[in-house]
Amino acid sequence: MKIFAKPGPGNTDECIRLAHERAKELGLKEVVVATNKGDTAEKVLDAFEGFKVIVVNHHAGFREPWKVELPEDARKKLEERGARIVIASHALSGIERAFREKFQGIYPSELVAEVLRLFGQGTKVCVEIALMAADAGALSGDTVMTIGGTGTGADTAIVLTPAHQKNFLDMKIHEIVCKPW
Repeated sequence: MKIFAKPGPGNTDECIRLAHERAKELGLKEVVVATNKGDTAEKVLDAFEGFKVIVVNHHAGFREPWKVELPEDARKKLEERGARIVIASHALSGIERAFREKFQGIYPSELVAEVLRLFGQGTKVCVEIALMAADAGALSGDTVMTIGGTGTGADTAIVLTPAHQKNFLDMKIHEIVCKPW
């Protein structure tokens, strides 16, 4: 496992390289990547030629009501390159965020998110995007490489066997390829 000195987008290229190398060694066929504007997804498509690439973006309204964060031109470009785009409710907050904001407190899926953040924001992202991609019908159910990060870019790669949200406890995290300190 590679440990980066600090989190953030400065680790993106090395994270993707390490993830690709390990995915090839394991014979994986699918990679799930988080992206905000499409830049990280473009880099994954460049590196993971021959893999099924699933790109997960924030849900509509995440930053601005009724708006999708992934620009339409970036989405079209990614799809033309063969990526499957998933824009869905965040698996580890979803509707519970509305209750937290109105009534305070913490709810089960947000508690899971906080526990995963103990390993780093990217770890939480990797698990969450696998759940979102599974529920969108974008995955086969086979073990996948997941790539996420802290803010923008990529700093975490995890090998896991995905599950749907209703079967979350059946998900298996097999290996952390890289993550920040």
